[in-house]
Amino acid sequence: MTQAADSEQGLKRTLTAWSLIALGIGAIIGAGLFVRTAAAAGGHAGPAVTLSFIIAAVGCAFAGLCYAEFASMIPIAGSAYTYAYTTMGELVAWIIGWALILEYALGAATVAIAWSEYFNRLLGGAIPYEWTHSPFQSALDSANVLHHGIFNAPALLIVLLLTLLLIRGTQQSASVNAVIVFIKVAIVLVFIAIGWGFIDSANHTPYFIPANQAPAILPDGSQYTYTDTFRHGIMGVLRGAAIVFFAFIGFDAVSTAAQEAKNPKRDMPIGILGSLVICTILYILFSYVLTGVAPFTEFMLAGREASVAYAIEHHMPGYSWLATAVTVAILAGFSSVILVMLLGQSRVFYSMSNDGLLPGAFSQLHKKYRTPFKSNWILFLFVGGLATLLPGDITGDLTSIGTLFAFVLVCIGVWIMRIKQPNVPRPFKVPMVPIVVILGVLVCGAMIISLDKTTQLTALAWMIVGLIIYFGYSRSRSKHKHDEP
Repeated sequence: MTQAADSEQGLKRTLTAWSLIALGIGAIIGAGLFVRTAAAAGGHAGPAVTLSFIIAAVGCAFAGLCYAEFASMIPIAGSAYTYAYTTMGELVAWIIGWALILEYALGAATVAIAWSEYFNRLLGGAIPYEWTHSPFQSALDSANVLHHGIFNAPALLIVLLLTLLLIRGTQQSASVNAVIVFIKVAIVLVFIAIGWGFIDSANHTPYFIPANQAPAILPDGSQYTYTDTFRHGIMGVLRGAAIVFFAFIGFDAVSTAAQEAKNPKRDMPIGILGSLVICTILYILFSYVLTGVAPFTEFMLAGREASVAYAIEHHMPGYSWLATAVTVAILAGFSSVILVMLLGQSRVFYSMSNDGLLPGAFSQLHKKYRTPFKSNWILFLFVGGLATLLPGDITGDLTSIGTLFAFVLVCIGVWIMRIKQPNVPRPFKVPMVPIVVILGVLVCGAMIISLDKTTQLTALAWMIVGLIIYFGYSRSRSKHKHDEP
């Protein structure tokens, strides 16, 4: 609380409730809506992907209520990391901070790679293959000539531009983000309005994918069968929820900016829950229209990333201009997602550095702009390196599992705080504790379990690396001497 009150030396308070809502929408509407919707519908949930969005939203709502209580009570940069430190101690805080790197840094790199692909598509493929792909990728062109990737230049460019914007200041970043939010929300609304007239009710029947659904054809000519438990019926909808959960990642990034809100006790709950409600309504309508315009099986063959443009071009005659507009909206959406993820990650690093768990460079503020500029530059090198040198098959599932884990711990933290310090002022209180807490843990836990084993094992390996760093470096340099709350 002393850190929060230090408005002269700390982060600059410039954000209003509306800025925070726009920040949340900026992070939420992006890669998830335009890419993950088709992936979930085509491979697992079918037209019932609308239910997948509802399940994911319910899990986010329970976690969002808990985030709102913490953010109003502890208006400090760092999000779930700070809340875990306050309630469960340093070790758990480190684990959750390390998990958030999966969400923010890895997520930003993944979206930057997708941004590069869409940007080159908008230019008609003007940038050679070699300069838009990693050195680990190669492909044959129409003349049967093999091309090898060298460097993903557009991905590095967008990360650099957004890093410079973040260093310049949070208010400037929020203003640019607000313009982007207006553009992409407008395009989403236009697609819903026009696409509604092209809905074929036959595409919504059956609503759930049946176990005997005929195999779908993949781009490489192989078959994708639906016999697996998590590829049909209600279990397919649950797996779909875990996949489209990526589409909701971002509302918690609002809480990382708590130390830059003008009135965090009032504005943080409004920002978190307001952006979540608005996006959930848009998501359900968008997925209903998309699966109604085109059969879900076509998304497997058409390419998941280009699914929206594909649906417009093949099932909405006369609206090719809308496909171009959607591509522009996707680029805008990706840009704002990367922006908010870079913002969130730098603020988590800022708090971890203040606690001594990371080197001091991560918390050093710019003399003029009072932003953690060294953290931004270090993050640029890390995220930019991942985005330019690695293939774009880093799954959103890995980002999702880190976030879901953070949500589980935040929910538990609210309950612990209610028991250990019931008299601390809470401008916003989660209703019906512990029922809401337990439901949040169960829904988010179910989505973690439904993810594939490879994702779960990779996340476990990431955690082990984090623990090695903690006990080898961070623990001995902690400013709080590992005091448990």
